[in-house]
Amino acid sequence: MAVTHVDALAIRFQTTGGPEVLRPEAASLPPPGPGEARVRHTAIGVNFIDTYHRSGLYPVELPSGLGLEAAGVVESVGPEVDDIVPGQRVAYAGGSPGAYATVRNVRAAVLVPLPDAISDEVAAAGLLKGMTVEFLIRRAYAVERGSTVLWHAAAGGVGLIACQWLAHLGVTVIGTVSSDEKAELVRAHGCTHPVVYTRESFVGRTRELTEGQGVPVVYDSVGRGTFDGSLQCLRRRGVLVGFGNASGKPEPFDIARLAQGGSLYLTRPTLFDYVATRQELLASASALFDVLAAGVVKVEVRQRWPLSQAEAAHRALEGRATSGSTILVP
Repeated sequence: MAVTHVDALAIRFQTTGGPEVLRPEAASLPPPGPGEARVRHTAIGVNFIDTYHRSGLYPVELPSGLGLEAAGVVESVGPEVDDIVPGQRVAYAGGSPGAYATVRNVRAAVLVPLPDAISDEVAAAGLLKGMTVEFLIRRAYAVERGSTVLWHAAAGGVGLIACQWLAHLGVTVIGTVSSDEKAELVRAHGCTHPVVYTRESFVGRTRELTEGQGVPVVYDSVGRGTFDGSLQCLRRRGVLVGFGNASGKPEPFDIARLAQGGSLYLTRPTLFDYVATRQELLASASALFDVLAAGVVKVEVRQRWPLSQAEAAHRALEGRATSGSTILVP
């Protein structure tokens, strides 16, 4: 039977700005083209990078869809697709923005088949965040058993996965959080030393916990608000892994500060450079699925919004009113 156009609802924006620029739009979706698959979404992941695209911090061509992560069922495939089939459960975390939609045509090369043990909600809430943790702790900087790391925003979706995974690897985690409630949350997920940054210095506490030596690596998704302090937390030849800008981009700085701080290193990696090939993508997803299936890591969906309320989800995310993972439900 010929594949036809289908009705779709998507969240789009015509101009960059705050959450108010997001608008639901109806459209007729064409059949999948060469190398594409049509995926009917069952759950859609909400990530901080979505706010960067919406605000213009990470430029996209306008008008634009939004969202990089979702799970669902393949309805049909276009020509030149041979490893993805209709009826298959899949998830993806990458490609061009547009996951905030009921149904979408996606490049088949970014689709990851889902094992029976992984639910659609867990996949949509955890694939991008989980693969981010995988590449950060295993490849961007390979953390060693017995070491201590500093992780900012430990109560966020990425942070909670990282705390669990690192604890499993025998790593001590110092994690910054904004409240006592979040401190208890991260402690329950493997963070050894929560630091409530609203009332204590994370620099002073990190130095105290490491007997003045500092940590070998800081994982920083906050950006401007923590950048200087993160450098101060590093031991000699330590590595600052900056992977987000929740508080804005850090100011330009003199690289001589890296020498002055003890021959420090700075890297600004992105997930998409670490899953650039099909082989890398499937290997990263497989490593994540292994720890999820074993119960070593649990992805907690702590907030759900209908797709039509994406604006509210963004307000909560940017207002630090969320913890764990957030999804939209079509």
